[in-house]
Amino acid sequence: MSGSKVRDPSLAGEGRLKIEWAERHMPVLMLLRSRYAQSKPLAGLRISAALHVTKETAVLVRTLRDWGATLFLVPSNPLSTQDDVAAALAEEGITVEAWRGMSEQEYFSAIRDAARQAPDIVIDDGADLHVTIHEEMPEVGKRVIGGNEETTTGIIRLRAMESAGKLLYPIIAVNNALTKYLFDNRYGTGQSSIDGILRATNVLLAGKRVVVAGYGWVGRGIANRARGMGARVIVTEVDPIRALEAVMDGFDVMSMEEAAKVGDVFITATGDRDVITKEHMMLMKDGAILANAGHFNVEVSVSDLESIAVSKREIRPNTVEYTLPNGRKLYLLAEGRLINLVAAEGHPSEVMDMSFANQALAVLYHVNNRGKLRPGVYEVPREQDEEVARLKLETMGIHIDRLSPAQEEYLRSWR
Repeated sequence: MSGSKVRDPSLAGEGRLKIEWAERHMPVLMLLRSRYAQSKPLAGLRISAALHVTKETAVLVRTLRDWGATLFLVPSNPLSTQDDVAAALAEEGITVEAWRGMSEQEYFSAIRDAARQAPDIVIDDGADLHVTIHEEMPEVGKRVIGGNEETTTGIIRLRAMESAGKLLYPIIAVNNALTKYLFDNRYGTGQSSIDGILRATNVLLAGKRVVVAGYGWVGRGIANRARGMGARVIVTEVDPIRALEAVMDGFDVMSMEEAAKVGDVFITATGDRDVITKEHMMLMKDGAILANAGHFNVEVSVSDLESIAVSKREIRPNTVEYTLPNGRKLYLLAEGRLINLVAAEGHPSEVMDMSFANQALAVLYHVNNRGKLRPGVYEVPREQDEEVARLKLETMGIHIDRLSPAQEEYLRSWR
């Protein structure tokens, strides 16, 4: 198993079937894999990746391996690993240190092990690996060619590091690619978050008041999917422009204090901490459901919930019932962690096809521009974004128009 640490190697067969299913639904990444499989542009390079160890991630990892890279894969969340997929990758010779239900100590031990590989490229989802390298192993960071970041939360952390002058290598904000956040964040998280809530609870959304905290692309996706299932959706926001947009999109908008009194299901999607606190919890109706779609488990204050509850019990898988002093019961899903990955399978493969195509191409961009990029956070090149979109359309059998030379000249002219 090439030094891998997985829960059960015997699950590899099941994992291979899952990966094959994902590959069938990720045609863009498969096209890119075949394009560079012979030239192997990553030959001799080491890649450390902290990503959700799912079947879609496996397609990316296999692609980078077929391009010549040596990989070390660890999770970006203690509860998101698919153990059968981890076993399948380990059986193929890819070093994996991941299993579902890692303790915090085990999780960060794996992150440190990934950093100790002295990687040439670092791929991250949430920036725990980037931050660990910078804080604990700066000598490793000084030799890194470049890194990628998959999430909004991670980019917030990395831009803060950039502003403080702490970044040691260039990082491409893969999350900011149009073919990532317009589809992955909106349609992927929107659908998979609802999927996770339904798997954990099996409640009927039609007619319920669903409160969505945050109206970024993730919040937009969740709000629209919930409305499509018949829910009456309330949006909470701190940004007046986004709040106004939510109003114009037809949603009720109010403060969390107001929403806490009437909501049936609460879903946080802000990237910030303490979005739902004990003050809100004490206002909630009996039976309210709490879920989080943000990267870290800080949006719903679990510590507040633990402090005010008089008792708790797991009533269903990924559903814990908390009884409050007032006798009301609240239901926390997935420990307040990513609902779509803990209680479901994460994003559908079709949207991860574009996200991971961007990841793979961003790795090539680092390699092709080695030594030319100063430490900092960079956007995905526009031409890469457009190439991913074109390839996706082609695999869907969709053809679009192109500008004629006269049209291009007209758009360039000021007359």
